[in-house]
Amino acid sequence: MNELELKYGCNPNQKPARIFMKDGSDLPVTVLSGKPGYINFLDALNSWQLVRELKEATGLPSAASFKHVSPAGAAVGLPLSDVEKHIYFVPKKAELSPIACAYIRARGSDRLCSYGDWAALSDTCDAATASYIKNEVSDGIIAPGYTDEALEILRQKKNGGYNVVQIDPDYFCPEKENKDVFGITFEQGHNNCKIDDSFLSNIVTKNKELTDQARIDLKVALITLKYTQSNSVCFVKNGQAIGVGAGQQSRIHCTRLAGSKADNWFMRQHPKVLGLQFVDKIRRPDRDNAIDVYTSDEYEDILREGEWQKWFKVKPEVLTSEEKKAWIATQSGLTCGSDAFFPFGDNIERARKSGVQYVAVPGGSIRDDNVIETADRYGMVVSFIPFRLFHH
Repeated sequence: MNELELKYGCNPNQKPARIFMKDGSDLPVTVLSGKPGYINFLDALNSWQLVRELKEATGLPSAASFKHVSPAGAAVGLPLSDVEKHIYFVPKKAELSPIACAYIRARGSDRLCSYGDWAALSDTCDAATASYIKNEVSDGIIAPGYTDEALEILRQKKNGGYNVVQIDPDYFCPEKENKDVFGITFEQGHNNCKIDDSFLSNIVTKNKELTDQARIDLKVALITLKYTQSNSVCFVKNGQAIGVGAGQQSRIHCTRLAGSKADNWFMRQHPKVLGLQFVDKIRRPDRDNAIDVYTSDEYEDILREGEWQKWFKVKPEVLTSEEKKAWIATQSGLTCGSDAFFPFGDNIERARKSGVQYVAVPGGSIRDDNVIETADRYGMVVSFIPFRLFHH
């Protein structure tokens, strides 16, 4: 099939809409269920490239959760701890495959932003992954294949309207790519830069000890950034992007946003949060929103009399700012990637507050010395990578 009609373009008034191959060849994608839209396919094709490259770079099954053409989360398929199972709402007796763990971790990075996401898997979707997706609010999924059981589960979602796309894993795009804006065609070479261990070889700080886990995490950060709307900064821990600051005009705002998301991810592991007693049959999105408000400065909105009873069986104790600050201070071992240079040392300062120890960033700022000096002050490791990773 050379072309596929879409529901509409970016907005319902933008019709007609389609995807097609200019050279007359067959599309490398097949729709197995649903009717994806324009933004769905933008998410699908960007997220597929991310997880394919992440699998190639790490050797581990990989997954991403996309919203509006940027990842809300990305992760490799490492086992889940008991705490992670708790905060990601995984049934205690669930049998989890590596690819299921990858998606659960990607989705769990920022559950609010992943609401209504597009899922991408580097490997065949199995029943364990499909069973988890079945209970989440999600628009669709792309993968190189599906087991019969997984496909049956996914086709039941949204009364048969859930979007399921299969992509040919052997498809690679041409060297040159085109994009039309306001009737004018842009052309450039496809960004084929390969992010591997050699990308991290130029360590510019006094501390040059880059652990094996840090290498994996930095590759997760950089490959995630390669498919994130710029400017962007990404925080990663244990193979999971836990904070993505995307589409900001200021680099420090990217870092603050990514840092605040990483802090929120860690706050969900605070003993007071783990001990929250929700009312029976609360919906997952309501539970996510309740946790988000409870851990924020607006906690009174959910703890005032007449309100807390809607969410909790027992009124929670306030999580004070002092407790939150002390908890965040125990976070450590994070990595941070940036798609372009840090213009000031303030980005390093902010990253350190969220527990960042390892940084990968393109050099080239006239204040590179200030960035290195700031990192050396805290014994951090900084690698200057060879390429900028802008994505628009």
